[in-house]
Amino acid sequence: MAAQYRLDGYRTMTPSESTSAASARTRQTAPANRGPLYAVLIGAAWVASHIYAVFFHQIGDPLWATFAIIAVQLWLYTGLFIVAHDTMHGSLAPNRPAVNKWVGRVILFWYAGFNWDSMRTAHHQHHATPGTADDPDFNADNPRDFWPWYWRFFVQYFSWRQLVVLVAIGAVYMLLGASYPNLLVMWAVPAILSSVQLFYFGTFLTHRHGDPFADEHLSRSNNYPKWLSLLTCFHFGYHHEHHLYPHEPWWRLPARKRKPVA
Repeated sequence: MAAQYRLDGYRTMTPSESTSAASARTRQTAPANRGPLYAVLIGAAWVASHIYAVFFHQIGDPLWATFAIIAVQLWLYTGLFIVAHDTMHGSLAPNRPAVNKWVGRVILFWYAGFNWDSMRTAHHQHHATPGTADDPDFNADNPRDFWPWYWRFFVQYFSWRQLVVLVAIGAVYMLLGASYPNLLVMWAVPAILSSVQLFYFGTFLTHRHGDPFADEHLSRSNNYPKWLSLLTCFHFGYHHEHHLYPHEPWWRLPARKRKPVA
């Protein structure tokens, strides 16, 4: 198309030039993907604290240090799972399905011997049918009570396969010098507590029946400040935003919460 000129003598852009300019602006304004960096930091911190906790820490010497390490491990376990969750949506490494798949597989295997492929299928089913009897994360028979729902949630994903994998890993750890008390207190306890944390802040509070929901996603968000949202569940408590924008990574959910839904 030939160039056109305005009355003031300046040339207007052709459609192709306008499209190119818009694409350039999009590239300039698109936020950088910090997900892989955060994943590396969370993973490295977990590996370092896990090795120290299981192989070197003396339980109760002093007692406050034991509780502090458990708390750190608990938070990092939660972060690992949230990173693996992002891989299920392809948001850790956009347009790189193989990267998402293998990072997710490695994380969930070390988290609790989970199978990423089956958990990904179940999670997408959750998004397709949230808060209904077809939702694998939901307890349609008891949508208000924490412990019955948590138990159903736990047995939904934890089976003999996970138990066998974890026993095998524990046996290897003991051959490498870890003590049985350390395996229980410094490995099993924070891992189990992280499942409680993930369920409470990311499933129970966000999908529990009682207060009305905003729309068909049957989910709600907490109103925690950003620092508390990060501390409790890596922003997964901003859950309505997650269901509205499932391909947004965990670290961009606070920005979504600040923006009104169109």
